[in-house]
Amino acid sequence: MRNPRNDTLGSPETEGAASPSEAGSERRCVLTGRHSARDDLVRLALAPDGQVLPDALAKAPGRGAWIGVSKGDLEAAMANGKLKGALARAFKSGDLTIPEDLPTRVEAALKRAMLDRLGLEMRSGKLVLGSDRIANEARMGAVAALYHAADARDDGCRKLDQAWRVGLDEEGSGRAGERLPLDRDALSVALGRENVVHLALADAKSAQRVALLLGRLQTFLGATSPP
Repeated sequence: MRNPRNDTLGSPETEGAASPSEAGSERRCVLTGRHSARDDLVRLALAPDGQVLPDALAKAPGRGAWIGVSKGDLEAAMANGKLKGALARAFKSGDLTIPEDLPTRVEAALKRAMLDRLGLEMRSGKLVLGSDRIANEARMGAVAALYHAADARDDGCRKLDQAWRVGLDEEGSGRAGERLPLDRDALSVALGRENVVHLALADAKSAQRVALLLGRLQTFLGATSPP
């Protein structure tokens, strides 16, 4: 079903991980021809009105097309017509419309999926917020993953990173929390809390679920190499 709010397909309340039968399966990027794990790629789906829309959680019904490229590469493929041809072959139909702002919609959908996942982890009690609380949990070794907003101050990040290393008995390793491609305003609005700058996950499985969605987003934004 079409979701007018985000112009994307799929339900934000669905778990970010693939079903057991899908986990580890491969898909082919329609633009590069490379085969990669489905968790590393972004699915595009054909809406009932013929529009090609991002399916960030890969849950929309019907035929899909998978891409494993950066936003810049997607923009280039749209400009030279390569995307149109690739999608026509993937969907077995030339009756489709590619929105001019598809790369922006894909980015927004991936960010929304990431924020929704964090919200689900918070509601399940696995997300830790607040610098003092994170520091205490980290020193006790009760933090599986540590994240900082894109606009977090370096000194605040260093203090929490150090507390995390102490709890993991990895002092001197240089291990540090990950900077998210999301600022404090986006995190605060999504989580319904004021001034969310740092956050941590207390559960390894929660960290894996978030890492999956974060990896897709980082790849699309060019922060990591495409698979």
